[in-house]
Amino acid sequence: MQAESDDSGDECSTSPPSGGQGIGARNSEVQSTLRTLGSKVEDLSTCNDLIAKHGSALQRSLSELEGVKLGGDTSDKIRQVTERATLFRITSNAMINACRDFLALAQAHSKRWQKALQAEREQRVRLEETLEQLAKQHNHLERAFRGATVLPASQSNPTADSKGSGPGKGDASDDDENEFFDACEDVQEFITIPADPKYHRRSGSNVSGISSEIGMDDGTTSLDEQSLASNPESPQSQEVEPVRKRRTRIPDKPNYSLNLWSIMKNCIGKELSKIPMPVNFNEPISMLQRLSEDLEYSELLDRAAKCQSSLEQMCYVAAFTVSSYSTTVHRTGKPFNPLLGETFELDRLQESGYRSLCEQVSHHPPAAAHHVISERGWTLRQEITVASKFRGKYLSIMPLGTIHCIFEKSNNHYTWKKVTTTVHNIIVGKLWIDQSGEIDVINHRTGDRCHLKFAPYSYFSRDVARKVTGVVTDKDGKAHYVLSGTWDEKMECSRVMQSSRGGENGMEGRQKTVYQTLKARELWRKTPLPEGAETMYYFSSLALTLNEPEEGIAPTDSRRRPDQRLMEQGMWDEANAEKQRLEEKQRSVRREREREAARLASTAEEGVPQDNYKALWFEHHEDPVTGEPTHIYKGGYWETKEQGNWDICPDIF
Repeated sequence: MQAESDDSGDECSTSPPSGGQGIGARNSEVQSTLRTLGSKVEDLSTCNDLIAKHGSALQRSLSELEGVKLGGDTSDKIRQVTERATLFRITSNAMINACRDFLALAQAHSKRWQKALQAEREQRVRLEETLEQLAKQHNHLERAFRGATVLPASQSNPTADSKGSGPGKGDASDDDENEFFDACEDVQEFITIPADPKYHRRSGSNVSGISSEIGMDDGTTSLDEQSLASNPESPQSQEVEPVRKRRTRIPDKPNYSLNLWSIMKNCIGKELSKIPMPVNFNEPISMLQRLSEDLEYSELLDRAAKCQSSLEQMCYVAAFTVSSYSTTVHRTGKPFNPLLGETFELDRLQESGYRSLCEQVSHHPPAAAHHVISERGWTLRQEITVASKFRGKYLSIMPLGTIHCIFEKSNNHYTWKKVTTTVHNIIVGKLWIDQSGEIDVINHRTGDRCHLKFAPYSYFSRDVARKVTGVVTDKDGKAHYVLSGTWDEKMECSRVMQSSRGGENGMEGRQKTVYQTLKARELWRKTPLPEGAETMYYFSSLALTLNEPEEGIAPTDSRRRPDQRLMEQGMWDEANAEKQRLEEKQRSVRREREREAARLASTAEEGVPQDNYKALWFEHHEDPVTGEPTHIYKGGYWETKEQGNWDICPDIF
């Protein structure tokens, strides 16, 4: 089905004509129009011949007139030329009128043909919808018949039914394969079709176990179903009123022109690592603050902590992973690179129930450690190192590292990684952001898994832009939920009632899975950007508050960084000078640390200099779950803040 046909199925309310009559009428109309256009073309050809003939005669008369001497035959020659000129003018006017008639006729019939084409598309859509509905009804009738025939066995042995081992389910899968497999596109790994909402609630049916195993039977309404039906604007997410009014605006972004030649001129003769990049490419927040923006929709983890089912909890965790990209769609500015030892705290304990701390734990390669603890039953930690590759027209940014989320009540431990961010039109054109790749969210306690796929943007694709799809499966690989949406707008989930695999009739021999699902429920929807966000670097409501000055924070906090503060206030020249000063100060500290490491190595037996820098609030460990080297929060920051004694913090600004 073409993409333009998706929205046209319900526009026409009149019933289409019967097949034979409609086709015959349209054929006769087309033949009549073609005959009319053909006659007009013949008229144009005749006028063209007459114009050529009369034009030649007029040219001859003009030539003869030049050679005639003034005398008695002068008036005859002049009269002859006048007559031929009149004929030429009449023929030309006829040609112009014929062209005008042809153009008007072509335009009129062009509109009529467009309407006819649209009617054909709408009729095809209606036919496809009718066939699909008939296939569903046929499938429902067959399943109802099988359910009626196996009902006594189901009542006598409900355990076997709950495991889905009855022969009826296998037969239904085979039928689904034949009915729905050919409807999917080549690029899709699976397709979904709606299931009968009443079917899964019949006790003793051959798929009722799918509902009962996740606590969603008809007799009870679980907390998970209530949470799935809720949305981010529900009272549940606003049960705690903020005790402090946060700012809602920052100074507008100045409209400074960027002189690339002046930048290149300042780079001549300098080492690549010492070239100061101007703040014109930046946004007035650091990478640590940008990392903290992952908590924009922390209420998703709050709801996940209340879920009784690990599979439903997985849906919320997956939606949280997608929501962290929603703020990047217009954010083409580069965050400030944090200085070594720079920190950022985000204390939202009274508003949202969590406390977040980030620290730059390494400079080469640059790495930031992040730890979040929530009073609502979850902990989040990660260490992210960014690798980038410039590929001419675009820049690929690949975050390296694993994100961990642990829920206190169930002890479920989830891990996942980030996808690749691509910045397009680096050299010429308007910058735009795309996210692409795949994410596997894994529950290490239960073995549940959610495979998310971020589809890269394609000009020729018929799918919606920024599309994300996913499937939640248990440790045995059985699908329970299908997720769909976009990373810049919303995510939905649909409970899987039955699934089947495509067979040999699949394209190129690939098997595709067909999922029969219930009605989709919204998990997450993006909050609209604040008014005037286009003049404030497209910051979200949370991002606007990240650099807001606060009392009692550490002297290494990003809010105290002077070049970042100057840029936010619109003083970009001063910010560039301050940025260069901070970078040179950091290099001096690093050289001093390297000299100290070399001195210690010369006195040691091995004689190999090592960087002796250690993070202040995080310790380097081997991750007990993934086995990767990482930095884990060792505690003490919030206690130090309560005491108000920051003597252990270095002077980095």
